[in-house]
Amino acid sequence: MSVRPWRDIQRRASRQIMVGNVPVGGDAPVTVQTMTNTPTSDPAATIAQIRRCEEAGVDIVRVSCPDVESTAALGQIVRAAKVPIVADIHFHYKRALEAADAGAACLRINPGNIGSSERVAEVVRAAKANGCAIRIGVNAGSLERDLLEKYGEPCPEALVESALDHIKLLQDHDFHEYKVAVKASDVFLAVAAYQQLAEAVDCPLHLGITEAGGLIGGTVKSSIGMGSLLWYGIGDTIRVSLSAEPEEEVRVGFEILKALGIRNRGVRVVSCPSCARQGFDVIRTVQALEERLQHIRTPMSLSVLGCVVNGPGEARETDIGITGGGNGKHMVYLSGVTDHHVQDADMIEHIVRLVEAKAAEIEAADVARAHTAAAQELAAE
Repeated sequence: MSVRPWRDIQRRASRQIMVGNVPVGGDAPVTVQTMTNTPTSDPAATIAQIRRCEEAGVDIVRVSCPDVESTAALGQIVRAAKVPIVADIHFHYKRALEAADAGAACLRINPGNIGSSERVAEVVRAAKANGCAIRIGVNAGSLERDLLEKYGEPCPEALVESALDHIKLLQDHDFHEYKVAVKASDVFLAVAAYQQLAEAVDCPLHLGITEAGGLIGGTVKSSIGMGSLLWYGIGDTIRVSLSAEPEEEVRVGFEILKALGIRNRGVRVVSCPSCARQGFDVIRTVQALEERLQHIRTPMSLSVLGCVVNGPGEARETDIGITGGGNGKHMVYLSGVTDHHVQDADMIEHIVRLVEAKAAEIEAADVARAHTAAAQELAAE
């Protein structure tokens, strides 16, 4: 295996599709998805949950549509949402037809599960008429019986064969606006399946370690599995599957992308685990700052270090930094340079104000650059 230069992520080439107004694949940013857990038939509750996910930065939201009451409410949900909505359909093709007509941007459906070729043709016609993409979702826990008999157990080859079978059903009806997932709760199985699929197809791939677990365990499994694939350029859109609120899935998804330098949103916090040398309570400070700074969307970095052992070095690499000192007085760094001291009692509020001011400064500079570029373009004409 060839060794790539560190930090060099070369994205797998894939064709691009549109999920509503969000491009997926090609040179588009890797998108972060989640799924609601409210009854879709309760539009008010579902919209409220989607709104929290939007505040966390979600790009695409999936909702389950198991019955006619859900698809009846879908139109109201789609109109209220600021992001594209994916309708999750499993077996009943009529729910797919209803969801497409209700404005879903994408249908999550396995064509082989909905019956005859005529039914697949109906779904394809509805998707084309309404501008819907389709997401094929193969799962190790629900592989077709014939594949389980052929391979004896869920394995990468079985997941990939299932995906290719479903893809062929769409291609036979001249439908190509699809993305594919081959998920498993076993990290090794999922990664191997995605690696094989990435070599076999050119469509966008939706990454996920399914049924990953709770907030801590699921975050670890998802980070290992999806992080490995993303590092090697595989993956165009991700969903972190946690037994936690959907907005937590969104936050973890962005943290994975930030850790790999693939996509930055909000404040990247560099902090120490703390020890007896700490000059302030690092753990509680970081918890408070992460909570207080969730509204910041501008990419920037903040270091919070309890002492001067590694603190100055880390602070030099971040936009804003603080290192613990003696007598409750701590050093604040701005753009890597020592700037002033702050007392314990004022520290959290002070850092929040500094981050907000820095975000405003960055945003203003971005606007100015955009105006300058536009003016230069006009002058060139």
